[in-house]
Amino acid sequence: MKTIKLLLSFALTATLFTSCYTEVTVDDYNDVPQISLNQLLNSYELWYVDINATTGYGETPFLQKAFTISFRNGVVYANNNIVGLGDNGGGFGIDVGEYDAYNMILDVYHDIDGFETFDVYEIDNNTIEFYNPNNDTSYFLNGYQRSNFDYDFVFYDNIHYFLQEYEAWEKTYTSDFGAINEFDNENYLQFLAGGNDSTFRSSQDTNISNPDNLYWDYTGVYGVGNVSNNMYLKTLTLDYDFLGNEYFELSVINDGRIELFHPASETVYEFEGRGYIQYLKTGNTKGKTTSLKEDKKRKFRKDKVANPRENTRVK
Repeated sequence: MKTIKLLLSFALTATLFTSCYTEVTVDDYNDVPQISLNQLLNSYELWYVDINATTGYGETPFLQKAFTISFRNGVVYANNNIVGLGDNGGGFGIDVGEYDAYNMILDVYHDIDGFETFDVYEIDNNTIEFYNPNNDTSYFLNGYQRSNFDYDFVFYDNIHYFLQEYEAWEKTYTSDFGAINEFDNENYLQFLAGGNDSTFRSSQDTNISNPDNLYWDYTGVYGVGNVSNNMYLKTLTLDYDFLGNEYFELSVINDGRIELFHPASETVYEFEGRGYIQYLKTGNTKGKTTSLKEDKKRKFRKDKVANPRENTRVK
């Protein structure tokens, strides 16, 4: 009788430990897919790349460029530009490559950046993780349908990238009202991508049709800031060493024209973009001049952090 009791007790204990282990595995890791990877990728029309959530010390170039990516019938689409956001490709952006999805592994063949492979994990009902085993870095993407994606928020939350998407901004209007000031002499502005994303140049040239022919009189640093309770209004500060800071209220008239209000003189300026830069591809977009630009990267993160996801892919 004691032998039977001991056996029953051992069996019950083993069952309890087995049940607990199974429960932790399912709840904590959720690595067993309920749907195929293709179904998962197609469950949302847009995947927003949450650049601030990235973990690891490496970079995957095409994800650093993209605001959103989409997977449609073997083709990868991306919104790499703020100009035209929501209009290009019906909201999907432009064709940037091809993909193959199998066994929760995603292979991407990017037109410019080449081949990349990812282990894909479903984090919750609208978040997925792309883990790149080649650089031990994870990107986190949030899913949206085009109908409920806030294109305006992304546009205005990334105005500094918008300013960089033209080779130059030409002053086309100065108000009759407002006090005469030094900035009246500046006719072109340029906001440079790369580096720390805070370098601007200005020129006093006039009537220059090709931005490549501009002589830049001054190079300094700039900053874009938010205005409380007004998503559509920004601040722009240009640091001129010899003049001090020039401060403006920045409004977007359309995706090729901005307004700068100079509170110190109460003067209003308008600038139009010249030489539109479409990242990745050449050709005409929205009737503007385009050029190939491969060095643009989103760099919202102040510090990169280690990736807790170990490379567990079965070789």
